[in-house]
Amino acid sequence: MSPAAQESGSGVHLASAALLLLLSGCSCMDVLVQPYINALNGTTTTIHCTFTSCYKIDLTKFGMNWTYQETLNDTEETFMNYSRKKMQPLSTSRFGERVVFTGNLDKNDLSITLSDVQPEDEGIYNCYVKNPPDRIQGHGRIHLKVVTELPPPRDSTIAVAIGASVGGALALLILSMVVVKCLRRHQKQELVSEEKMEEEGKLEPEAVAEEGTKLP
Repeated sequence: MSPAAQESGSGVHLASAALLLLLSGCSCMDVLVQPYINALNGTTTTIHCTFTSCYKIDLTKFGMNWTYQETLNDTEETFMNYSRKKMQPLSTSRFGERVVFTGNLDKNDLSITLSDVQPEDEGIYNCYVKNPPDRIQGHGRIHLKVVTELPPPRDSTIAVAIGASVGGALALLILSMVVVKCLRRHQKQELVSEEKMEEEGKLEPEAVAEEGTKLP
């Protein structure tokens, strides 16, 4: 193949790759939610939903939906919608006027707040977001459980007491080992000293005897 033909083939491959990249677009949409939340009956709770995208929000193209379903097998019911620069809470939905948008589009925050939570509000809340030219539609799913009382906070007193006890016992064990080691070393030193003294005591009479034999 001639150099001209090789250059032509390379150009075709580059053009094809560029076209494929253009058609595929950027797909880095990611929705962040807390999958499971507890809401106290009769109180106000915020259901958080934020997202990241490859592109800044263009309000003329941006879209958002909040839907509700009792279970995953039930049909989703839209209760809030944003499109064409308009936020549209659906007052005819099951929540009436108890749900409001409390997010901030400038911060990619799509959170909502539900007031006077009722047992029938328990279920699945879906947060959908479109931010063209990002080709991916983001989706976050939140399971809301309505409770009559919130679980008590974990008491760390017991854990601290157990930790202190274990730490104290470990310190005592180490101290005991050090004491035993010191006593053994001391006993060994005494034993060596006694043996040395005995050897010196045996040598002294022998030295006296030798001196006696040298006398005329």
